[in-house]
Amino acid sequence: MEGNKESDLVTAVLMYAIRCLAEGDLPALRNMNFGPKEIDALREMSLADLYRIESLRAHCLKITLNRQVYWPMIDHLCTQRESEEMLQSMIAADAPQEMLQVLYGLNPRDYTRLRRTLSVDPSVGRPPEPDEEGSKQLWEIWSSLVDEDASGLLTPEQYMEIHKETDLSMRAIWILTQRWDEFGNLEKQQHANEQ
Repeated sequence: MEGNKESDLVTAVLMYAIRCLAEGDLPALRNMNFGPKEIDALREMSLADLYRIESLRAHCLKITLNRQVYWPMIDHLCTQRESEEMLQSMIAADAPQEMLQVLYGLNPRDYTRLRRTLSVDPSVGRPPEPDEEGSKQLWEIWSSLVDEDASGLLTPEQYMEIHKETDLSMRAIWILTQRWDEFGNLEKQQHANEQ
């Protein structure tokens, strides 16, 4: 028996309704306009009945889009997609696991899996320290972005921008900015005195 898109939709909704009934979610059924008679008929429905729906051309549903729910859902999905793309970009740029743990809560196992998926070569040893010019450039950019009263953390987008602007490795950027944040005012005063 070959179904059509209408019967597929009706079957999916009736399966959802049966699940609501099994879980005792009567408010969800009432929201879908199921009354006592429809609920009784739903209780009697078998798997074979759901299969038979495929042969029917009848459409018993009235589907409407709730824009007040739809657009926030779409916005949330876009935000998640952008976040995942940024995470992948950071991994491709060889961001260290500790950095991604802090920024994204990424555990070591997922970090390793994503590196393999993106075919990023494993890092060996500590990254080379940037030269004096690179370190100074990083300091100027980083210190202009951090709020003195807050943590020295930047957004993933800011770290990627620094990486592109300075051409320093993400590992070196993370290690130095964490060191500067840890030593706080001492480092800031030292750099101010050097200028």
